[in-house]
Amino acid sequence: MTAIPFKALFLASAAVATVAFFLAPADQAVAASSDACAGGGFTITQLAGGGTVGDGETTIPAADLGTVFLVDGKYIEFLVVASTFGIRDYVFTGAANPKDITGGRRTPVWAEKTPDHRGLVLTGDAIVEIDGDAITIIRSGTGGLTMKIQAKDCAQGGIFQMEPERGDHRTTLFTHILTPNTFYFDNPNFRARQGDTVPFKDTTIVVPARVNIANDFSRKFVARDSAQVAERRDEPNCNNQIRTRTGAFATVLHCGGVTRWDVASGGRMGFVTGEDSVEVAPPPTDCIQNCQAQNRVRGQAVVLGHPFPVPAASRLRPRSPFLTN
Repeated sequence: MTAIPFKALFLASAAVATVAFFLAPADQAVAASSDACAGGGFTITQLAGGGTVGDGETTIPAADLGTVFLVDGKYIEFLVVASTFGIRDYVFTGAANPKDITGGRRTPVWAEKTPDHRGLVLTGDAIVEIDGDAITIIRSGTGGLTMKIQAKDCAQGGIFQMEPERGDHRTTLFTHILTPNTFYFDNPNFRARQGDTVPFKDTTIVVPARVNIANDFSRKFVARDSAQVAERRDEPNCNNQIRTRTGAFATVLHCGGVTRWDVASGGRMGFVTGEDSVEVAPPPTDCIQNCQAQNRVRGQAVVLGHPFPVPAASRLRPRSPFLTN
């Protein structure tokens, strides 16, 4: 595997499909502090062609990718499915860190995050840039398909996103499946304040409802999906009645272990963990080209947290819908 200038590689892939390239997700600028990322850094291993990819700018020939390869970090590890750039077995390693949210134990979160490319396949070389605690991987394929994965090897923060681009500009259906011991819940701390006006930077914001992710063994572990130009599908088979602060009930059509998202070409699906996932901040702006990190919070948002253990009445059920398109 030969290292070549990353910009040249990216421009080559852009000739197939233009990709909006930005290192910081638009709503994840607090993301991971330097403490949370201390000593972090990824390598790519388990390649069919052998060897390891570390810091720098590299291209991995298609023949060397194999079926799946491992993105291996100090705090985070996950498998990448080479033909789709879907994710399997996303895990927090539990490595010691002052910002740790796992309680020092290995914590699987995602069983898979799988895009449906509707018959298109990634076939090209993989373009990789590893810079300190950050990694970017891009691969193109048939029908103008390009997928980009960005991740940070940190104990918490805005640490992952994946972005599809299609030549026909159709949406891509992403199916997210949590591991069995991890679940979605309607955060009662947000329900208790829903409708309140709270400070945000130099203005104010109204507290919305919030769906988060938690488990039953890590008191500090909390996360959420973070979407940009993407819409979660309501799941009628996962009909939850959540009591509000007025005593009335809100209908939440959201499953406890599976979500499905229609993501625009050039949109993205992100993953935010720790304090960033329970702060009251606006959603990311809609952007599919030349996007920048605009919604920078930098500690200027109200953090509502989450209860531990999560009350049974707040846990979304059942875990899965009937998975039909």
